[in-house]
This record gives sequence, structure tokens and C-alpha cells, in this order.
Amino acid sequence: MDSKEKLKGRQFYEAIVNFDESEEARDYYYEVMDSYTGRKNNDGNDETVRDRILKAYGVLFCEEYDLDPGQPAGCDEVAETADRLYIGSTGYDPKHWYRMKYHFPVIDFDNYDRFAALVLSDMNCGPLHDAALNDGETLVVGEKDPLSMTPEQRKNQKVKSVTL
Repeated sequence: MDSKEKLKGRQFYEAIVNFDESEEARDYYYEVMDSYTGRKNNDGNDETVRDRILKAYGVLFCEEYDLDPGQPAGCDEVAETADRLYIGSTGYDPKHWYRMKYHFPVIDFDNYDRFAALVLSDMNCGPLHDAALNDGETLVVGEKDPLSMTPEQRKNQKVKSVTL
């Protein structure tokens, strides 16, 4: 990724983070998400960045949903996996839960694509990317329903690290 692409990626990340506070951020977010990638979807339509992000999220985080190759993650898949994403390693405290850290108390049809975009853009050029390079911290996918696990269960859960 050259410096121009990194800058655009960082601008996109910042637009997602500032989505609720800035009309300019919202406009930029929608401009990027609705732009075309130059590829075709499985149905023959032009692929958007939104389509691409949801496909990548599905591949990386929705393994147990048995999505068809190239099928994007939907609202339910994103919502049901969001609380399973952690920063660091096993044995987490609540501040390491990715969703809680970025104030997505509810993931629904209005914001599931924005959450998926935040996760992927953070992995590519946000603080999570920097933490992976500098501190060795990664995004980890834990087991289902971590919010009702005891600290001991969280410490002993099966996890997998995700990198792009």
C-alpha cells in the first residue's frame, strides 16, 4: 500500500469514527462505501466497496455461518459476531472488547455495514493496525456469547487471531 492509499484508508477510518459527530464524515463514508471497485458481484452487478467489505467480514469473522463463497455477511451475522472480537489475547477485561470500545451498543440494519467497515479499516490503517505493528496486539475472534462467560471461561476459550 503506497502512501496515497494509506492516507485515503486513514481518512476513511476517521470518517467512520467521526460518523455521528460530523456531516462531512458521514458524506465521505457514504461516498466511499457506495463507490465501485471495478469488479462484478456473483449476480453480475457492479461491486461496491460496501459489498467488498461485507464479503471480507464474512470470510474473516463468520466462519460458522457457512456463507457461500463471495456471499456478504448480513446484519444478523455481523451483529452476532461483534461481541466476539477482542484486542490482544485471551483473558480479556471489558475494555478490550472491540464493539464496546467503539460504542456500538446496538448493531442493526442501520449500522452493521459501518461496524464491519470500522473493523476492517482499523485492521488496515487504524490504531489496531498500529498496535499490531508496535505492540504485537491483534484482533482475536473468541467463542460465542463472551459477555456471559466468567473470567475463567474467557481465559480458557478457543481463539484465533486475524490478520490481513
